[in-house]
Amino acid sequence: MRCGRRCSPVATLVDTLVSTLVAGRPVAGLPSIAGVTSAAVPEHPWLLPGALSVDPTARAGRLPRRTTRDWVVDGLCFLLSLGWVLLATADAASPDPEFAAPLPQRWMVPVDAVLGLVCCALIWARRRWPLGLAVATLPLTVFSMAAGVPLLIFYFTAVVHRRTAVALGVTAAGLVTNFAFSYLRPDPQMPYWATTLWGVVISLCVLAWGMFVRARRQLVVSLRERAERAEAEQQLRVAQARHLERTRIAREMHDVLAHRISLLSLHAGALEFRPDAPPEEVARAAGVIRGSAHAALQDLREVIGVLRAETVTAEDPERPQPTLGDLPALVEESRAAGVRVGVRDVVTAGEQVPAAVGRSVYRIVQEGLTNARKHAVGAAVTVDVAGAPGAGLTVEVRNRWPVGGVADPAIPGAGTGLVGIAERVSLAGGRLEYGRDDSGDFRLAAWLPWPA
Repeated sequence: MRCGRRCSPVATLVDTLVSTLVAGRPVAGLPSIAGVTSAAVPEHPWLLPGALSVDPTARAGRLPRRTTRDWVVDGLCFLLSLGWVLLATADAASPDPEFAAPLPQRWMVPVDAVLGLVCCALIWARRRWPLGLAVATLPLTVFSMAAGVPLLIFYFTAVVHRRTAVALGVTAAGLVTNFAFSYLRPDPQMPYWATTLWGVVISLCVLAWGMFVRARRQLVVSLRERAERAEAEQQLRVAQARHLERTRIAREMHDVLAHRISLLSLHAGALEFRPDAPPEEVARAAGVIRGSAHAALQDLREVIGVLRAETVTAEDPERPQPTLGDLPALVEESRAAGVRVGVRDVVTAGEQVPAAVGRSVYRIVQEGLTNARKHAVGAAVTVDVAGAPGAGLTVEVRNRWPVGGVADPAIPGAGTGLVGIAERVSLAGGRLEYGRDDSGDFRLAAWLPWPA
């Protein structure tokens, strides 16, 4: 309910009232969006890896923080790698190694142990540089037995955190070094090809496991994004529904209150300029003013009740809306206010008019009579309604253009009524025309579809 330069008191009252009420309480029939959150928080986030955790304080471009689960996994990997380094070093230092052929020089055993310990320490940094550590330590797979388990962990981390093409490239390089390792340090109990085959099988198993973990994490991330997008779309749909409901209620309030208040202003103006009127006329005008004020308050009370209602039940039916059959009462109300109104009704099978179409016709005539009282004081108004099933329903409200083109200053207007009527007719699939025609009359005409 916005206007360009100046707003009528009715439009301002309607806009303020609807905005305040709808902002304070949910509209009946619409869900509240107060509980909608932008991201679903898991019940036990410490059980998820850092890549899947929801950290609202994390900045874009930074690695996620380690969760409790990550610390436990890294600690177990470190202990497993450390145990393997000690076991492999003890085996290599023994006179009769069981895992691989002894190193050519005895001094290489402590060096291999140191390299294994360094790889164990690097396990705590594998999440930050997964591919870098896998590539940098790849030459150790040619001869080092102590670093075997840490190197497998680096390889698994690279497969999980990098795309498939990169993982396959690292795998191919590892298979090449596997052939070299089986040749330089053959197993004392197995032939060369059997040892090489076992290395290939282990590499492929680690590759498959890492790809499975990566695919599962990608699935979880995609499902989370879909859920967040669905929540955002739901929030948008609720906001749009609330906006449409506010617009509908504001339009109804404007149509009703503008009509009622224009009648009040008209009769109050008559009493102001005719203080010497006979008592009968004064009493009749006061009765119309009282009745219009009572009806306006009743309409306002019902609309406020709808806005404040938390839920709508069958015990609280919606107020009956006006139909085409209520046009005679509307015309008589304007005639009682002193407006000369002529009606020509040639509607065929008027009882079959759809309720929505009849309500639109009623609102169009109501707006036309209200505008005539505002802007063409004393002018005669003609109302023509015609139509039949299948041909549509036409309604026309016409009045003479006021002399001098000056409206009654006691009843200000903002032009929002015609905007609301145009929107109503457009939503109904009809056409609306209004303005001054060639004969000098102001004409408000609409055509509304009426299915056969």
